[in-house]
This record gives sequence, C-alpha cells and structure tokens, in this order.
Amino acid sequence: MGTLRIKSLITQAFGLLLIFNISTLSVKAQRQSDSRATIQKFAALLQTINYYYVDSTNQEKLTEQAIVAMLKELDPHSVYISKEEVKKANEPLQGNFEGVGIQFQLFRDTILVVAAVPGGPSDKLGIMAGDKIVTINGEIAYGPKVNNNYVMERLRGAKGTKVNVEIARKGRRGLIDYTIVRDKIPLNSIDATYMVTNDIGYIKLTRFARTSLSEVKESISKLKSQGMKNLILDLRNNSGGFLDVAIDLSDEFLTSEKLIVYTQGLRSPRMDFKATSRGGFEKGRLIVMVNEGSASASEIVAGAVQDWDRGLVLGRRSFGKGLVQRPFDLPDSSVVRLTTARYYTPSGRCIQKSYEEGADNYYDDLTNRFKHGEFVSADSIHFPDSIKYYTPSKRVVYGGGGIMPDVFVPLDTTASSKYYLDILRKGLMNEFVIDYMENNRKSLNSLYPNLATYRKDFVMDDNLMSEFTTFAASKGVPLDNEGLETSGNEIRYIIRGLIARNLFDVSAYFEMINPIDHELMRAVEVMNEENMFRKLSIAM
Repeated sequence: MGTLRIKSLITQAFGLLLIFNISTLSVKAQRQSDSRATIQKFAALLQTINYYYVDSTNQEKLTEQAIVAMLKELDPHSVYISKEEVKKANEPLQGNFEGVGIQFQLFRDTILVVAAVPGGPSDKLGIMAGDKIVTINGEIAYGPKVNNNYVMERLRGAKGTKVNVEIARKGRRGLIDYTIVRDKIPLNSIDATYMVTNDIGYIKLTRFARTSLSEVKESISKLKSQGMKNLILDLRNNSGGFLDVAIDLSDEFLTSEKLIVYTQGLRSPRMDFKATSRGGFEKGRLIVMVNEGSASASEIVAGAVQDWDRGLVLGRRSFGKGLVQRPFDLPDSSVVRLTTARYYTPSGRCIQKSYEEGADNYYDDLTNRFKHGEFVSADSIHFPDSIKYYTPSKRVVYGGGGIMPDVFVPLDTTASSKYYLDILRKGLMNEFVIDYMENNRKSLNSLYPNLATYRKDFVMDDNLMSEFTTFAASKGVPLDNEGLETSGNEIRYIIRGLIARNLFDVSAYFEMINPIDHELMRAVEVMNEENMFRKLSIAM
C-alpha cells in the first residue's frame, strides 16, 4: 500500500474521530444548554408569579411543592425531605436519639411510662414502669392537649440539657420531683433474641440501622453460648434501611468472595459487593423469614441467602423494592433522596416490582395481592419464564417483584372474628394490661422474678379472661361467645405476652406468643426436616 494511501486512511480515521468527538461534545453541550434553559424557565416562572400574581405567595412553599411533584414523575422512592424533617427522617436509622430515655404510652390522656431504657438517664434516676408524668417543666402534662408530638417536643432535646418532671406513682403519696439530664438514647433494631428450641436460635430484626450489625453479632454470640446450632432470622415487616448494613449482615452468613449484591444504573457504573472471611454464622442451618412487608435491605439479605443455597427463605412474597437511593443535600439543608441505581441479587435478579402505572397503584399492590388470594395460596402467584433464574443447586428462583420464598406459609385467619377485630381496633388488650399492671405490678414482680419463672407459672386463667371480657364490654365491645370461642386462645396468648413485656422487655412478648405464631412454628418444623436442607448442603 502506498504512502499516500496510508496517509489518506489516517486522515480519514482522524476525521472520523474528530467528527465523533465533535458530535459527542455537541450532544453534551446541547444537554447543558437544555438544562440551563429549564432552570431559567423555572426561575422566570417564579419571578413572574412573585411580581404579577393577584395575591401574595409563599415562594419557598411553591418551590417545595414543585420539587415533590417532579419527583413523583420519577419513581415511588425518590423523595424530598424538608430541612425540618431531615433529623426525624434519619433518626430511626442512626441507632440513637437524644432525650430522657423512656418508652411511653398515652393512657387516658396521661403519659404512662411503659419502661425506662436500661442505662438511660431516667433509669439511672429510678423512674419506673407504671409511673405517670403529670407535669413537665411546671406545665400540666395531661388532658386532651397531650399527644405523641406534645411528649416528643418536651422530653426530647440536646444531650446535657435538663427537663423537670413530676411523677405520680401508685402506692406513693404526693408527686415525686425529678430533674432529668438528657443524654444519647440507643434505638435498638432487634426486638427479640431467644432460643426457640434447645438448638434453634431466633432473632427478630425490625430495621437495618447503623447499629444493626453489632446488635446481630451480639445476638448470635449470645445464642451460641446457649447452645444454638441453627438460626431463624425474622425479617417479616422489616422495610429496610442502609444498603451497606444489609451487605455486612449478609456477610455474616456467606463464605469469602461470594457476591452478595451488585448495583447498577444509567449513570452509576456496576458495583459488586462480596462477602469477606469475617462471617459469624457461615455454618449451621439458616431460615430467613419474610412477608409482604419485607423490603429493600431485607430482600438483599434474603436474596443472597437464597441465591447461594445458604439457607431457606420462608413466608410470603416480599414487597419488591430493588431501587437504591442516595441523599443529595440542597442549599437550604433540605434533602432529596434520589434513586440512582437498581440492585441485583447474586443470580442477576432485579426484584423491583413495576411502578409504570403510578405511585398510587404501586402502593395498592399489597391490597391487590390480598384480593387475588396471594396471601393464602402460592398457586395464585405466576412468574413468566423470562425472569427465571437458577441457584447452584439448580433450584428455580424468580425476579420481577419481590423474593418468592422457598417455603410458602399462608396468612392464618383461623383465629379471626369480628369480636377479636373490634378488640384490636380499640386497643383493649393493651389498655387492660396497663390497668392490670397498675393494680398488680408489685405482686407480679415478687411472684415472677425472671422470665423463666413467668413462662412456667403464669396462667391466663378463666377468672382473668372473665375480667378482660367484662372490661371490653365496658369499653363498647360486648361479649360475643361465638367470637370468643374462635379467638379466645389468641387473646389469652397476647395478654400473657403483653404482661411479660411490661414485666421484662419486648423480647419476652415475642417469646410468649410463639405458640400462636404459626409462621415461626412452621419455620421450626422445616428446620428439623432433613430433606429440606439436604440439597442445599451440596452447594454450601
């Protein structure tokens, strides 16, 4: 080939490259120009409204409403959080807040202490379950004006600040004065940790907060010391939280270098997240419980466990949130949580359900599932072959709308009755227990010094049941013998559990209601079925 021919080809190639670069630059310039024009258009509209609108306007409010409307056009999980709401929105996931350290309920327009947070400022001063806060900083703190916001605004506050309260205590004459110095109060993300059987441990995780990993590690260690060989991780109604916490928690169960999840978006390059060698429960049978309220981070853990045949997923199909949000700060300290990527399970599944028909339809999905019978029958759920994937042991798993469990457990409605639903709707079991504790706390503490004694000896007998039905009738729910026949056993267990919660802690409640949690009981059955786990062990 001649020199001139080579030069000609080089010139053509350079020309094509130049054209390509100019074209690319031109596209970028066009985008920047369009973006500037859009910003100028919005600013011009605000200015026009400000100058010429017939009435006065609040431009800040108009802008916020415009932002909210824009985000609604994107997806159901891209949201705007005003500067006033930022702290409240982050608090449940940060693992702590600053305040006086009590769990409370509003009982007949009075602030009733359900429990003092162990080690918190109220606990250190001797404030007890059953105490009633009647004044806060000299202001009467009971009556119709008292609601949750009223209590939060007056009892929460910066660490080191003080709040004065007066407390009425049953059996004590007069009011007790306390000056409480506010401090950081931990928000636990685990509701329950205990042994279900001699070798099966149980952990109920309610959210993926900053402290969740350390809490789970501590729970696993505690259960192992009590003889745990197999674990049930309950993620039912856990709506998620921090992505990195879900990854770290999955790492507890998977061996080194196994892919946990990957994320990818149009402007977010693929990022792989893999397990390390630091897992605290990489051997032993594992069941992850999910239901329609399990979303996001919960689905990451369930998907990773399922895709690697590490354990079984049990329950009902999960929510189906496979979108990743990043917070972006706006100039006035408000925040936009913008969807930037989708996450994918190790097999490549995207389990995000469709939101093409709008946010209202998206959130009505669970109602539609119930109407279609999905909560009671696995046969009502159909997945197309196009979203079929396989695990290492050749089990079929599906994408396109939540994690489908390996073991389906229908919603149990056998104990439901109108009588029971009326009692639940009015919160009568909880109200009855508060009254019961008011009159019997001292004797109960004496009779049942620990949960083991309570579990063994406390009986919800016919006399106590009769007390409850009489109480319910006085609150507008008359005795319905047929309803009581259907739901009586459920009511007995729940009241027994609520008393245990008031005497001990939240974990005690869940331990007491084990026998009526048919999904958990099914998980225990499955855990003991050798055939269910034999195929998984090939891939582990």
